[in-house]
Amino acid sequence: MKVLRSTRFLTTLLAAAALAGAAFAANYSLWINGRTGGGVAGNYADFTYWGPAGTAAGVNKKAVNWDGYNHVSDTNHLIRNALDCYCTGPNWCYVAAHSAGNLQIGYALSLYGGTARYKKNATPGSDGSCANSDGTTQTGWNIKWVNVAAGAAGGSELANAGDWALSEPLVSDLKTATARAMYDHNNTRGKMFYLWAGAKGTAYSFVLPGQDDEAIAYHSAGGISGSGGGSYCNPSDWLCNDLTLGTAPAEGGKAKWTNHSVVFRDTAEAYNHYTNGNWQGTVGLVRADMVNNAK
Repeated sequence: MKVLRSTRFLTTLLAAAALAGAAFAANYSLWINGRTGGGVAGNYADFTYWGPAGTAAGVNKKAVNWDGYNHVSDTNHLIRNALDCYCTGPNWCYVAAHSAGNLQIGYALSLYGGTARYKKNATPGSDGSCANSDGTTQTGWNIKWVNVAAGAAGGSELANAGDWALSEPLVSDLKTATARAMYDHNNTRGKMFYLWAGAKGTAYSFVLPGQDDEAIAYHSAGGISGSGGGSYCNPSDWLCNDLTLGTAPAEGGKAKWTNHSVVFRDTAEAYNHYTNGNWQGTVGLVRADMVNNAK
C-alpha cells in the first residue's frame, strides 16, 4: 500500500508540474525594426521606431531593437537573443518586421534556425538576453509565422545608387546583389513569410524599378527570387509584369522565394515606406493584421 500511495503521489506531482508548465506558456509578438533604428537595444518595451507604445500590436508585443546602422551580421545576435527569450520552450512567437528587419529575421532563420537553442525563461536582463530555463535545448525557434512590411530582403536600388549615406555599414548590405546573396532566402525553416508591398512612390524614386514605396521596389517587398531585382507593377500598369498575390510566380514566370506570400499589393498607390513615428505606411496594415491574428 505504501508503494502504491507513493507512486500515486509521484504521479500527482508530475501532473501538477506539467500543468504548471503549461500555465506559464505564452505567445509573444516580436517587432523587428529596419534602417535608422530608434529604440534602445535590449529594451523590449521601447517602441520609439514604431509609434506610441500603448498602441495594440499583437499579443504580448515586444520591440526587438537594433541600431539600423551596422551590418546585419554584426547586429543579428540581438534578434537571436529575442527569439531565444520568447520563442523557446513552451512559448511561441509571431514576428513582424519592417524593411531591413526582413533581412534580420531571414538571416537568423536561414543561418541559425537549424541550430540548438537553449530554452530560456522569457525574463530578459538589461542587455536583452534571458537565462536558461531548464538547461535543455531545442532546434531553432517556435515561430508561428512572419509578417513583413516593405521587406528589404531583396535590397534597394537606392543603396546601389548611393542615395543613402555610404558611410553606413547597413547600406552596403542593402545593395541588391549583396542582400540577395547574404543567405538562402528560400530556407525559412518552414515558416511562412506574409508580405505587404507599398506603391506610393515619388518622382525622386525613379531609380527604383516598377512600383515602389519611395525606398523599396516591388521585387523586394514582393519576395521575387533571383540574383537581381526586376521591374514589377500593379495590374493597371502595362509597362511591366504584375506582382501577383499569394505564392504564385509573378507575371512573366519569375518565382517568389519559398514560403513567401504576398498578402497586400498597393493597387491604389496609397502607402509609402515610413512609419512617421505613428505606425503608418504598410506597417499600419501589418499592425492591424497582428492585432487580429497574433493572439
